[in-house]
Amino acid sequence: MDALSEVLALLKVRSGLSSRFEGEGAWAFRFPAYQHMKFGTVLRGRLYLRMADEADYRPIEEGDVYLLTNGQPFCSASVPGRTPRDGPETYRSIRGADGVVRFRGPGRVAPVSLASGRFIFENDVTSTLLGNLPPLIHLRAADVAAHALSHVLALLKLEAGDPAPGSDVVKTSLATLVLVQALRAYMAGGEHAGGWLRALSDARVGSALSMMHGSPEQRWTIESLASGVGMSRTAFASRFRTMVGSAPLAYLHRWRMAIAMTALKDSEEPLVSIAERVGYLSDTAFSIAFKRATGISPGRYRMEQRR
Repeated sequence: MDALSEVLALLKVRSGLSSRFEGEGAWAFRFPAYQHMKFGTVLRGRLYLRMADEADYRPIEEGDVYLLTNGQPFCSASVPGRTPRDGPETYRSIRGADGVVRFRGPGRVAPVSLASGRFIFENDVTSTLLGNLPPLIHLRAADVAAHALSHVLALLKLEAGDPAPGSDVVKTSLATLVLVQALRAYMAGGEHAGGWLRALSDARVGSALSMMHGSPEQRWTIESLASGVGMSRTAFASRFRTMVGSAPLAYLHRWRMAIAMTALKDSEEPLVSIAERVGYLSDTAFSIAFKRATGISPGRYRMEQRR
């Protein structure tokens, strides 16, 4: 698999369309800090979003998609300037039997319809994916109209309406598609993307990442990676560090440890097998490297995760 697929698979992304909101009039809600990532799309009207540490609201137009990436509290509103209500408490009190939250505020303000959800990552290696993302990613409909994301959003809008047989499975799958397509659209933004995701879109560094992710058991060296992507050793090492934020072999080591932690947590795979799968010649060498990276032995890590 490519590097993005490998990371998403290791994270074990669970996702779902958790809320459909229909608002009329003037309203504003505040939402507390959360874990992992949230997403939303404006099905109708215009939404205003503001992160807790920002002074101004940002307009999110019909057809736009947003990702909230780092757990910061935020506010949403139909018009800026209103004192926000407690979002979760209000949502719980007015959610209908069909799962739709309907709110009517004062004044004549254009109706707003939203579909939103949350991505939960079951394994704690989110820094690779989320470490260099801004707290709010705003993908405009005008920018993604020709992108596959627009087709996913059309299906999401359909499924966010009246429930149909198999709706829960479909909405969960569509939410995962929203994540992948939104990250692709973000990477395609060029100068807007940064860190690991920007590196994925680079022809040479992205190829090196895919090589390491696809075969972590290989005894990679700077020379073999540079040769594999058609660069000199010095130029490759410099470009990789600039784009990814760490040296190639340091990145490979972190990826190997992430694979090992997941295997220890989720399986009964013996240490010698895990060691071989992540490129160590013996379980002893693997145990030493694992303890150096995490501070505890593989056996203790497995026991603590199971507990």
